[in-house]
This record gives sequence, C-alpha cells and structure tokens, in this order.
Amino acid sequence: MRLPDWIKQETRRSRSEQDRFGRAARSVHSRRLHTVCEEARCPNQSSCFARPTAAFLILGDACTRNCGFCSVQHREPQAPDMREPESVAEAAAEMQLRYVVITSVTRDDLPDGGASHFAATICAVRQRLPEARIEVLVPDFRGQEGALHIVLDALPDVLNHNTETVPRLYPAVRPQAEYERSLVLLRRAKDRCPDVRTKSGLMVGMGEQYSEVLSVLRDLRAAGCDSVTIGQYLRPTKKHLPVVEYISPDVFEQLRSEALGIGFLSVSSAPLARSSMNAEELFRNAEYRSRNSEGAQQETDNPVFLMQ
Repeated sequence: MRLPDWIKQETRRSRSEQDRFGRAARSVHSRRLHTVCEEARCPNQSSCFARPTAAFLILGDACTRNCGFCSVQHREPQAPDMREPESVAEAAAEMQLRYVVITSVTRDDLPDGGASHFAATICAVRQRLPEARIEVLVPDFRGQEGALHIVLDALPDVLNHNTETVPRLYPAVRPQAEYERSLVLLRRAKDRCPDVRTKSGLMVGMGEQYSEVLSVLRDLRAAGCDSVTIGQYLRPTKKHLPVVEYISPDVFEQLRSEALGIGFLSVSSAPLARSSMNAEELFRNAEYRSRNSEGAQQETDNPVFLMQ
C-alpha cells in the first residue's frame, strides 16, 4: 500500500536543527546507549533528535518477546549494564533535557523484569537533573505487582504502559502479552500512587474496528489512565504484520474528541503520534486540565468559601 500524503514528512532541517540533531546523537552513541527512536524505527526520530529529545531504551537492544509489529531485535539478551543508569543520566544532562523518557526492551529473563534497573535509572537522572520530569514506559513485568512497586517507589512523574491494540488482535500483535494484565498494571499504578500520571498508547490500521478502539479507550479510562496516544501503525519491515488500512486524519480527530469526552486529561491522536512523542506537552496538558477540573469542583463544593 502506498503511503498517503498525510503520512509523509518534511525531511529538510535548518542548520541549527542539524546541529542539535548531531549533538543529541553524539550524546547517545558516545555512551553506547540505545533509544527506542532508533531501535523501533520511529518515523519521528529526526524531528525529535533535532529538538532535542529522545526516549532512552535501557536493558539492552534485544527483547525476549517477539511482537508482530515491533522491529526491536528478538534474541537472547545480555546481562544488564550496571553503568547504564548513570550513562543515561549523563546523556540527559548533556542534552539539557527538561523531560526524560525511559523505556526498555521486555526482559522476561530477569527475576524482576528489569524493574530495579528502571528505578536505578530514575534515581540517577533525578540526581543529575533534579528539576526534570521523568516518564517511564514499562513492560507488563509478567503481572508481578512487586516489580511495579519497585518502579513506582522511585517516583517517576509519569508511568506509561501501552496496550498497543484491541484485545481481538492480541494473538497476532502481542502473542506473549495479555490485554487484561496491561489494564491491571495501570489500575495498580494509579491505586498505589494517585499523584503519578498514568498513560497508555495504541496503534490503529491493523484491522481493528472503530467500536473496538472506543472500547479500549473506555477500559483505559476505567483503569484510571490519565493520558492516551493513538497513532497509525507503520510496518517496519516486510517481516512484520502488514498495514490493513491507513486511517484518515479526520478519524484521528474523532478519536481524540471521543477520548477527551470520556475523561482523559490529555490526548495525542494523529497519524504520526507515538507514545513518547511530545511527551512533555502531553504531561503539561494533563496537569493543566487536572488543575482546572479540581478548581471547578472546589467552586461547586465550596461556593460560600469562595465568595468570602
């Protein structure tokens, strides 16, 4: 299928953008770090590196799972690099990031699924950049509640976990994952740390029905999810699942409106929307809407106090 015009991107960059792109790439590569931007062949890598921003991929570049949509390598992973948390913090400080996104490959081979490595990375970044916001995009940890607690106890600002698609398509898209397990993780995170923003993302264009997407959005909101991203699935290689349909921008806008209508605090819904793209803006939008809604509720609950 040919890419529609709304998927194609402007690839030309200004000289300053090229310089920022180069500095960001050097900060990452000189420390032998990985980014999900590169490993997952994200179409937004060029624009994000030029800002600069990046989603650091910890725990190596090999995943123990083999999802039908993902281009991250599937092979036996190496032991975690114990210096990696500090290296991520150094790179984030060198790039002068205000908002740091940390994600990982899935490591079902580790007893805690890599949760302690996430916590160590959060702490290292927090020490170097105390004013920065930190978002973690975590795997499902095979449903281990203790592993989730390890990450949450390090106090990230946002905990993100992607549902990726509708339940009917899980056998092909996420054969080693469980839809309900992902919802439980998000619900547990919000129950344990109500002040931590929770977030999820899904792809469309894989053969799902519009009504199925709405059902996922309702399930996520019922699990206490604050923010959601919805983007077009793009086939990374011919070995991966094919694109069934390119969804029009109008439909993405409808989905955005539906998501806001059922109570999400912030929504990114567009063909090239990705879970980590514009993460800082999504976080700030959620904070703004939360403050405004709390103010409106206070006005309703305490009209006499506010009139004095």
